[in-house]
Amino acid sequence: MNKIPVTELKPGLKIASNVYSPLGGLLLQKGKVLLPRDLDILRAFMIITVEIEEPFHPANESKAAAPASLTTKSGRAASTASASATVEVYDTVNSSLHQEYDRMLHLTKTAFQSVLAAELPIYELRRQLEALISQLKHYKVLTFTPRNMNEYDYLYHNAILSSMTSYLIAQWHGLPQKDWMQVAFAGLLHDIGNTKIDPLILYSPNSLSGSEAEEMRMHTTYGYQLLRKTSAINEGVRLTALQHHEKMDGTGYPFHLSGDKIHIYARIVAVADIFHAMTLNRKYRKAQSPYLVLEQLKTEAFGKLDPSIVQTFVEKVTQFHNGMRVRLSNGKTGEIIFSDRNHPTRPMVSVNGEIINLMQNTSLHIEEVIS
Repeated sequence: MNKIPVTELKPGLKIASNVYSPLGGLLLQKGKVLLPRDLDILRAFMIITVEIEEPFHPANESKAAAPASLTTKSGRAASTASASATVEVYDTVNSSLHQEYDRMLHLTKTAFQSVLAAELPIYELRRQLEALISQLKHYKVLTFTPRNMNEYDYLYHNAILSSMTSYLIAQWHGLPQKDWMQVAFAGLLHDIGNTKIDPLILYSPNSLSGSEAEEMRMHTTYGYQLLRKTSAINEGVRLTALQHHEKMDGTGYPFHLSGDKIHIYARIVAVADIFHAMTLNRKYRKAQSPYLVLEQLKTEAFGKLDPSIVQTFVEKVTQFHNGMRVRLSNGKTGEIIFSDRNHPTRPMVSVNGEIINLMQNTSLHIEEVIS
């Protein structure tokens, strides 16, 4: 193990211990093989030295040049093969996630469209929901996009995505495991009352009149009534259909509940519902940037949403996204290289070798997550 000045580091060396910023943020993990952009990060944070695993040879030692050249060629070939294998594995797991999602979409559409005339097929929904949840380890909230997205199917996509995300939030927020599947059901069924709303109101591109808005708000009551006699779900699921538009400050509907009077499932689903409602394409409104929506959620948390759930959600969905490619609001694309845990929606982005700190450059934001 060698402690090496950053000025003498070269790409290809392996980090022997975690490297932290002056404020304690993790810059590079132990075992990371240095890339050229990693050297830029270290210099940007004015790191003086780091520990590396391999024996270190100063740049002026010419005898290290030949072996390094051979290693580079061999390493590049190995890297190419490894990358190809990684892509194949990714395509396989990604395909499995999409297949289960598509099956869930078909079943959800059928169930919602027939619920007024037939009993909700709750056990079939549960089996498929369990199959979908078994693929959640491959689900990335900020980047997942359903295949063949039909804007007319927004209600069903929002239901399924809210279900998946609510399940994760329940885990992240420390709810007992017995609640996780019920929270997923709460996300899936929270808007089922919309099936009783006049489609001319539900899909209206124009501002609703007073009476139309009042009818639209009735979907919460309709949802509770539809689920009241449904087996295999608990009262928290039913209350989520009723309460997911209640606000922490008591300004929501239908009963102006506040704080802990709102069921914990409803507080979780409210966060997932708003996030997906704003990041899905709808017939009359274009999808917004997920990072911009996260910032709006943090603003909305004051008085409207449960701030502890919002904090959990924002921290977790932005935790593992260094290396993600994004498009900024100025049209330029780059790669996230560092996220401050205190400001996860405003990371540092490398664009053509230039490091843009979104904490300092507040006129820019992440417009789109590419990969």
